[in-house]
Amino acid sequence: MIYYKTDEEIEKIRKSSLLVGKTIAEVAKLIKPGVKTINLDKLAEQFILDHHAKPAFKGYNGFPYTLCISINEQVVHGFPGEREIKNGDIVSIDCGVLKDGYFGDSAYTFIVGEVKPEIKLLVEATKESLYKGIENAVVGKRLGDIGYEIQNHVEKLGFSVVRDLVGHGIGKNLHEKPEVMNYGRKGTGMKLQENLVIAIEPMINMGKYNVVQEADGWTIRTSDRMPSAHFEHTIAVKKNKAIILSSFDEIEEVIKRNKE
Repeated sequence: MIYYKTDEEIEKIRKSSLLVGKTIAEVAKLIKPGVKTINLDKLAEQFILDHHAKPAFKGYNGFPYTLCISINEQVVHGFPGEREIKNGDIVSIDCGVLKDGYFGDSAYTFIVGEVKPEIKLLVEATKESLYKGIENAVVGKRLGDIGYEIQNHVEKLGFSVVRDLVGHGIGKNLHEKPEVMNYGRKGTGMKLQENLVIAIEPMINMGKYNVVQEADGWTIRTSDRMPSAHFEHTIAVKKNKAIILSSFDEIEEVIKRNKE
């Protein structure tokens, strides 16, 4: 079943999604070499609780943390822990919240210190591909159009799209139908209708698209151990232009301040 949302429901999903952005922005203030990832997780959990919401990931299918923190070759679902962030890392922070009965979900990949130009390009291209996908999330287009634009953008630069993991519908449940693939053919897949709410989340690898699961049963990494980047927005499909319900503005304000 596909659940199309009312405008009131979309507003609630927006509030949850904006809180996700605020949470990731708080975490961004701490991201620097020497910081343990578990400390980021604790900060995020407390921040969400202080805003009268619940961490969406904690306890979801047994996941034990508030954030998924995935570093370098880790694609998604990385466990926070005693690992310290290092100069030259790229760090994906994926966060979800549940507020007033509706979920929000977003992810951002941070560059820590100096990285090689090709890694910087990977991160930038992944973010650009997200917006290329969102441009196609309009009434009358198809799911395959979103995937095609993401795939086309990153493959032109020599990167590859993870096949085993996808975006998703979101609302009263964290993961709803439909699945939103980050690759595909134009004009294929489900036709997009107004007020479909989906999380679009390209996961893009520097090397091959193949991934494996690590021993913790959650963390997904690239099979060739090359770096991977990940960005995610929750959006609502509309007639001429999708509405982006989550926000990177506060996150990028922190990044800018950190550089000053």
